[in-house]
Amino acid sequence: MSGIINEDARFGLDKSVRLLGPLPLDSGGALSPVDIAYETYGQLNAQASNAVLICHALTMDQYVASTHPLTGKGGWWTDMVGPGKPIDTDRHFIICANVIGSCMGSSGPATLNPATEKPWGMDFPVLTIADMVRAQALLLDHFGIERLHAVIGGSMGGMQALNWTTLYPERVGSAVIIASAARHSAQNIAFHEVGRQAIMADPRWRGGSYYADEDPPSSGLAVARMAAHITYLSEAGLTEKFGRRLQDRDSKTFGFDADFQVESYLRHQGISFVDRFDANSYLYITRAMDYFDLAEAHGGTLAHAFQGSKTRFCLISFDTDWLYPTSESRTIVHALNAAGAAASFVELSSAFGHDSFLLENPEMNRIVDGFLKAGENI
Repeated sequence: MSGIINEDARFGLDKSVRLLGPLPLDSGGALSPVDIAYETYGQLNAQASNAVLICHALTMDQYVASTHPLTGKGGWWTDMVGPGKPIDTDRHFIICANVIGSCMGSSGPATLNPATEKPWGMDFPVLTIADMVRAQALLLDHFGIERLHAVIGGSMGGMQALNWTTLYPERVGSAVIIASAARHSAQNIAFHEVGRQAIMADPRWRGGSYYADEDPPSSGLAVARMAAHITYLSEAGLTEKFGRRLQDRDSKTFGFDADFQVESYLRHQGISFVDRFDANSYLYITRAMDYFDLAEAHGGTLAHAFQGSKTRFCLISFDTDWLYPTSESRTIVHALNAAGAAASFVELSSAFGHDSFLLENPEMNRIVDGFLKAGENI
């Protein structure tokens, strides 16, 4: 690759920037300044034409291919991102930014309100997916990147990727949307509401003002995580992994301890989650997802959102994903076809439900790799 920019203090791991904004919000207000935490991988070429934006899911973050500072674990998509991998750091300049509203360094309820020098808490403005995308566009402007080679995301990241193609169609060459949807269903909103109510029912939530006491509503957040985690799995996957097997015992206790392995697994998921995530951020991000309806701003007709689009689209779904089932991806594909946009679509078989997009999946890797390489030849 010729014309590489070798050194730029803006680029690298564990970076953050304060942008003056203002960032207009769908709620009618504006956010200023805007803090964005991010990581970049690979090198930007002289034409700034090899940039790939990865949009993360609800509980993920910017540490897509590096060690997480709180958990010490590797990045959440290391099977997909790296040298010689489908999102190739030898060919692409890869950006992953923590969404606003989250808790890993970007502006959110846990960050300081510049007007008070105290954490925002529930005074932070309610956000939408489009607000998150506009913040990412500010970051790209800061980088001097006018056009993305591709934007890629799974789950909530797929919603952001879709919104990129409608808010900034001229800035997106290709879009990969994995295990996602063009709007949140009533069922998904219902599951999110259960999680939010679990958090707000925790007496330690205190209306969101728990930061000074360093005593967060961990119990409520853990229950919220447990409920949500069930939706990320499939019945077949749960049965194969746990069945009705007992946890470290030969017989039932006839009590309310975790008799079954699946109970112990969910409790572990809840407890480990509270060590790395903020309860208020969970409220804000789930609300943003619930508000997501791409057709709403286009007269209720999804195809109108993509009218005249020159972006190439690749959609991938999984046959056991009941959170964002294949029918949701087909709805998007039908709208793209109606709008005359270039779209490819595949449903993959997996036993692991919605979480399939985060797990090793050679077929998904081949599809993404081929799609991105084909875009380089256009």
